[in-house]
Amino acid sequence: MKKHLAVSVFVLLMLGLYVPSGFAQASGTVKGVCKDTDGKPLPDAIVVYANQDNGQKYTLKTNKKGEYFSLGIGAGKYNVTLYRNADDFKANKELFPVKGFPVTLEENTLDFDMQKEQQKAAQGQGLTPEQLKARQEAEEKIKKENSTIGVLNNKLVAANTSMKAGDFDGAIATLNEATQVDATRDVIWAQLADAYRGSATKQTDPAEKSKRLQEAVSDYQKAIDLKQKAMETKKDAEDTKKLAAYYNNMADAAARSGKIDDSVKAYTQAAQLNPEGAAAYYFNIGAVLTNAGKVDDAIAAFDKCIAADPTKADAYYQKGVNLIGKATLQGDKMVAPAGTAEAFNKYLALAPTGPYADVAKQMLASIGAPVETGFGTKKKGAKN
Repeated sequence: MKKHLAVSVFVLLMLGLYVPSGFAQASGTVKGVCKDTDGKPLPDAIVVYANQDNGQKYTLKTNKKGEYFSLGIGAGKYNVTLYRNADDFKANKELFPVKGFPVTLEENTLDFDMQKEQQKAAQGQGLTPEQLKARQEAEEKIKKENSTIGVLNNKLVAANTSMKAGDFDGAIATLNEATQVDATRDVIWAQLADAYRGSATKQTDPAEKSKRLQEAVSDYQKAIDLKQKAMETKKDAEDTKKLAAYYNNMADAAARSGKIDDSVKAYTQAAQLNPEGAAAYYFNIGAVLTNAGKVDDAIAAFDKCIAADPTKADAYYQKGVNLIGKATLQGDKMVAPAGTAEAFNKYLALAPTGPYADVAKQMLASIGAPVETGFGTKKKGAKN
């Protein structure tokens, strides 16, 4: 009886020993090394094994050496996908897929070498090793360019935020940092110039104000030179308008620093570059010359403004102001040059309730001219 019991226990033990062996044969192991296009390990990459038959997935992660390993992967065919990192995995941004990889009950190795895969792809396209190298260098250049653009954009946003808050010095510091990252971007120099120009208005020391305006002019010139160089190979309407805007802002900085001739020259350049905006640029010239006491030149500038945009009311008013400045007193009567009354009346016709309407009427009265509501239509008033 005891002998029979011992045999029964032995049989059960044998069965117990065989059961795990049966389960072990149902799965295998997978391993591999993942490398990028430079042949360097891909740490923290994600490798997903997806069974083609039952859809079961195994998500694995590489170590610092780019290695992955897992036990207990069911035998079968798998679609295996490599993701550069966890974020790419979440975004379903595949780095490289492998279809139908067989997993047996033994050890299964699947390496991902993106450098070799890139070479294979190039060979499939008929590229020579030299052509492949050239393409790799071009891709690396694009990658570096995108990285630089990202850094510069962040600094531009930060500087713009500072300027909106009135912190021009903070913006200047940020933009100077940007020029250290890449000094070949016209937009960086233009915004730095904007910051210096804006900061000048806050200076109480005339010398410091002049210094900052000169810095603005210098930086606008750098932006202009860079934009012109870029336009030698690629030129479109928007680039031309941007270049005109640089000249316009440089002209303003020059005018504020008392360099009238330089200002007029820059505004004229802007008008030639962007005829659509010429009226505004000629108006600015007229304003600068008016402030400088150059009456005849100012009148000529406002005439150009009116020719570019006959509906610009303020140009007529400013022309009238300069003309009336040339009026002479004959006896007890003020005699203004020809065209003075027409200028003020045209302003009133275009802007009857404009900010200068009352002054324009007073000017007309001072020279004994009637106020007209339109061409050829007169209201009661003193006769000229």
